[in-house]
Amino acid sequence: MRPVALSERLRTVACMVTAGNAVCDVGCDHGFVPIYLVQQGISPKVIAMDLREGPLCAAREHVAAYGLEEKIGTRLSDGLHNYNKGEAQTLICAGMGGGLMMRILAEDMEKTASFRELILQPQSEIEKFRRFLRESGYRILDEEMVEEDGKYYQAIRAAGGGKLRTEDTPPDGNVCVDAPIDELCKLKDRYGPVLLQKKTPVFLSFLDREAALYEEILSHLRGQGLSEEKRRDRYAQVEALLADNRRARELV
Repeated sequence: MRPVALSERLRTVACMVTAGNAVCDVGCDHGFVPIYLVQQGISPKVIAMDLREGPLCAAREHVAAYGLEEKIGTRLSDGLHNYNKGEAQTLICAGMGGGLMMRILAEDMEKTASFRELILQPQSEIEKFRRFLRESGYRILDEEMVEEDGKYYQAIRAAGGGKLRTEDTPPDGNVCVDAPIDELCKLKDRYGPVLLQKKTPVFLSFLDREAALYEEILSHLRGQGLSEEKRRDRYAQVEALLADNRRARELV
């Protein structure tokens, strides 16, 4: 049977997994990421879990169609509730909102901390999500951004500070550990410490689109009939966001 085809967004997630690690995929949907991981020889074993019976049934059917039942197990589970510590080294959590993802990680923090690495792709509240990781003691080791169908997706590879090998330690500046949190750390929460360093064409394109949006909002505010105070406050907010955008581009 021909190899399973993944979207660029999901392929990016799969390719961030450390080769040889067993994987637990929370929110596996139709099971294509687990199938890809096994087919490509990235992972020898995958636990595919989902809260909904419908997608999980579809995942079972796809796993069976590819003849991978011995390497991919399916499990009905709300987050990590039906996962047992030590079954996998990598946790994948992708394709859901940042708020839901934070709940899943926080509800079973002991299980979450047992993974060697977390591969995460929050669809919303990304700045808040990075802050959650930082405040929970996780370090961002790598990040990737892709554009698909006009939307930008960010994938994060993270690990607990106490679980890092020397070779896993991220480059200087990737982690905000000092208190109080300074403006640079907030900027890293917003845009991603590794993305700010890599400055990939996709990331720069994202900054361009964001800056154009802020400029458009400012232009609109100039023509609005709002009270002077309301317009001034909103204008200042957007100008601050635009200033952060420019600073992100200038960071080396």
